[in-house]
Amino acid sequence: MKNRDLPPRCYWKNGAYWHVRRNKWTRLGKTWAAAGREYERLERLGDGGLDEIIDLLLTDAAESCKASTLSQYRTAGDKIRAAFAEFRPDQVKPTDVAQFMQANRSIPNMANRMRTVLKMAFDKAVLLGIAPTNPVTSVPRLKEKKRTRYITDQEYRAIQAKAAPLLAAVIEVCLLTGQRIGDVLKMRRTDLDEVGIFVEQEKTGARLRIGWSKGLREAVAQAKALAGVVKGIYLLGNSRGGKVSYYTIRDQWDKATAAAGVEDAHLHDLRAKAGTDTKAGGGDSKALLGHKSESSHARYLRGLEIPVVEATRRKAS
Repeated sequence: MKNRDLPPRCYWKNGAYWHVRRNKWTRLGKTWAAAGREYERLERLGDGGLDEIIDLLLTDAAESCKASTLSQYRTAGDKIRAAFAEFRPDQVKPTDVAQFMQANRSIPNMANRMRTVLKMAFDKAVLLGIAPTNPVTSVPRLKEKKRTRYITDQEYRAIQAKAAPLLAAVIEVCLLTGQRIGDVLKMRRTDLDEVGIFVEQEKTGARLRIGWSKGLREAVAQAKALAGVVKGIYLLGNSRGGKVSYYTIRDQWDKATAAAGVEDAHLHDLRAKAGTDTKAGGGDSKALLGHKSESSHARYLRGLEIPVVEATRRKAS
């Protein structure tokens, strides 16, 4: 194949195909079968800007990450694109990353998530020869403040009173099982047996069976009743029998908490409440939540695990 028959920026030289951009020659291979694939990959990179590296990263992530994680990566990626729009990957230094982290120190959780995405993007850039080193590696994560919010029984009842029927059923199963909202929404009717509810946690892969209690049986019966004549495969399916979206439940939760006048209450706080209440009642909260380490488990325990101490005793004057 002669040079005039090759696509732009592709040349035949010294018995091999080469890709040339900005005077940088990248060997593609001796046969066009192999060289063509590599050429297409390099062309997708364009000028190798960070924006394009993030696009490739998200494309790869879409094949291996769950939807919620991918959504977080995309949000982080958009913020990174805006912050480093004027940089080529080989221009970014550790000091630039450190300044980026400090600029977002008021939102440490998001800042650390952006650091993760930025590090993965530069890992890819280094492998592709677009950046000499990864400038993120030497920049530490920000310290995240532990969330201490505990939803009281009174607040929970107030939220339930304002909740739509589907939300009321979902949060009751969440509270009684201690599982993440995503794991509750994917519970199938076939996961129920005479012993309890089988759960395989999507995030950790932990497998457990939650035994029946009177309250859990009533919550499941309530969930089944919502289906009416439409009985899909999911315990808490939508009106068509399909899987309910996390965002549907989150929106309903936001409306219910606002109507109930309960502030700063997150859906995820139900899992913390379940663990805290279980431990306070003498149960095995670590097993219920499916945690393997004490450190992971401790992050979920809220106010009730704080010991009560006696006040100073003073003699009457």
